[in-house]
Amino acid sequence: MDDLPPPAPPCPVLPPPPEAETPYQQATALLHRIRTTVGAVVLGQPDVVDQVLVAFIAGGHVLLEGKPGLGKTHLVLALAATFGGQFRRIQFTPDLMPGDVTGHTLYDMGRQEFRLKQGPVFCNLLLADEINRAPAKTQAALLEVMQENQVTIDGQTLPLSPPFMTLATQNPIEQEGTYPLPEAQLDRFLMKVQIDYPNADHEEAIVAGSTSGRDPLSVRHIQPFATAQDILQLQAIAARVACVPEVIAYAVRLVRATRGSQGMALGAGTRGAIALVKVAKAFALLTGRTYVTPDDIKSAALPVLRHRVALAPELAISGQRIDDFLTGLLRTVEAPR
Repeated sequence: MDDLPPPAPPCPVLPPPPEAETPYQQATALLHRIRTTVGAVVLGQPDVVDQVLVAFIAGGHVLLEGKPGLGKTHLVLALAATFGGQFRRIQFTPDLMPGDVTGHTLYDMGRQEFRLKQGPVFCNLLLADEINRAPAKTQAALLEVMQENQVTIDGQTLPLSPPFMTLATQNPIEQEGTYPLPEAQLDRFLMKVQIDYPNADHEEAIVAGSTSGRDPLSVRHIQPFATAQDILQLQAIAARVACVPEVIAYAVRLVRATRGSQGMALGAGTRGAIALVKVAKAFALLTGRTYVTPDDIKSAALPVLRHRVALAPELAISGQRIDDFLTGLLRTVEAPR
């Protein structure tokens, strides 16, 4: 008995290995980091930041309406800085030509040949500033770019490098010297986002930071922490977020309700229902879910539909706003449970 070996010590109980993050969790974490980074330099506009980010991840374009000097360019610059994207800005004016947007060919006298000069649309984030100050012919130069992510110059078709988003600003149409965007082009924008003045505290912080000499709100302080490929991966994951048939049917009912409502001169088309579901998926991913809920559809409804519908003249004259009409519509269309 004395020759028996001593008993082996008990095996330590090791904690279970941490579960690896799913692609959805990784995507949500990156979205939150982008949102926090942009929100740190664009103060007082959390809803605008969220809606622009959601549109970007949904692969769409944004029409941003608001007064000058509210940080629209700053917002796009900050978003581009997070992934090292290429940013371009076009100031739309009444004398801007389509070739100034897309590019054109020039004859090189030295080489005795035509050379292609690419326009500013060849980038990742395009800011089309005051788009409704240019005539319809120039506005239409963006149609192919926004719909097909390509440009045709003198019969030569050139694809754009993804990701690509157009963020167009427009002045309120009652201002002098504006050309209303045609319905066909308005429908190309995934969302219309309205930006308003920040509250007093945020406005004081913006003024203090911008006049401090160091300017802590400058986008120069943002170091890229993602790549264009990461953004494309985010877009692919957002497209895979689940949406059950009942929620899709709810989105379609909302869109169809805009067509038959009394007081509505123009209802949303099928592209509006598609946009509702795409944006709702991006909202769900931003929230950290892998499925769409009716609340995601409701969150997307105003920015997705407000530029796709038009009030009848009698309602418009009475002072009713499209957002008020759509809010009432959301209360009348039953959501799935």
